[in-house]
Amino acid sequence: MKLSSPMHKAGLACLTLAALLSLAACTPRQMIVDNLADALSAQGAGGEKDLELLRDAAPFHLKLSESILRQNPGHRPLAESVAAGFTQYAYAFVAFEADRVEVRDARAAERLRARAARLYERAQRHAMRALESAAPGFGAALAAGDEGRRPTLSRERVGLAYWAAAAWGGWISLSKDDPDVVADLPLAVRLAQLAWAADPDWGQGALTGLLGSFEAARPGGSPALALARFDQAIAQSAGRSAGPLLGKAEGHALPAGDRALFEQLLRQALAIREGADSPLATENEVMRQRAAWLLDKADDLF
Repeated sequence: MKLSSPMHKAGLACLTLAALLSLAACTPRQMIVDNLADALSAQGAGGEKDLELLRDAAPFHLKLSESILRQNPGHRPLAESVAAGFTQYAYAFVAFEADRVEVRDARAAERLRARAARLYERAQRHAMRALESAAPGFGAALAAGDEGRRPTLSRERVGLAYWAAAAWGGWISLSKDDPDVVADLPLAVRLAQLAWAADPDWGQGALTGLLGSFEAARPGGSPALALARFDQAIAQSAGRSAGPLLGKAEGHALPAGDRALFEQLLRQALAIREGADSPLATENEVMRQRAAWLLDKADDLF
C-alpha cells in the first residue's frame, strides 16, 4: 500500500488555520474555506521518518481536513488527501499494531482491527463520495458490472480511485464476519482496474501492486497474474519504494510457502535507503518496520 502525504504536523496546520481565519473580516467565508482546503491538501509529510510524531499529529490534521471537506465537498485534492490520510493511519498505526499485539492480547488486537475497519470505511466513503460528485451515477455504473455501462476515470481522479479501492480492500479484509462488506470485493477490484486503465504507472507501482494483492486475495484469483502484477510493481518502483516488495512477500511468497523468497524480499525492503526529503521516506519507514517484524515472525509463519 502506498503511504504518502496526508499526515501532518499539528503545529503547521494550526498556523495555517489561524492565518486563514484572520482574513475573515474582509474575505467571504467560502474563499476562506477554499484557501484552507487548498492549504490542507497541499501540506505533506512524505519526507518524515519519525512515525511516532506522525501518529500523534495525524488525528488533528485528519479531523480538521474532514471538517473543511464537509464544507467544501467538491474539493477533489482535499477529498483525496482525507481518504489517503485515513487509509494510511489505519494501515500504519492501527491494523499493524493489532498484528503486533495479537500474541499477547488477542482481545486488544480484535478491538484494534475493528477500529481499523471503521477508519478504512471512512476513507472509502470520502473517496467514493468525491468520485460520485465529479461524475454523478459513478457508483451505480460501477456496481452494474456491465462493460457497456462501466464508468471511465480521468487521470486526475486516479488518485481518488486508488485510495477508495485500497481502503475498500482494507475494510473487506478486516470484515470477514460481515458478508455484505465482503461481497463488495469485486467492486473494489473493478475500481482499481478502472484506475489502472487510466494511469497504470500511478504511484510508482502502488496501483499495480494493489491489483496484485486483489488478484491474490480474491476467490478464483490467478496466482500467476498476481505474481506478474507484483513483479511489474517492483519494476515500476525502480528500487525506490519498499511497498511493492512487501506486497510480493505477503501476497505471493507467504501463501506459496516460499520462505527463501519471502525473506529475500523483506531484506531488500530493509536495504532501501532514500535521499534526504524524499517523498517516499514515510512510506518506506513504515514498510521497513513491517519488514523487520515479519522477518522476526518467519518461524511462526512457515
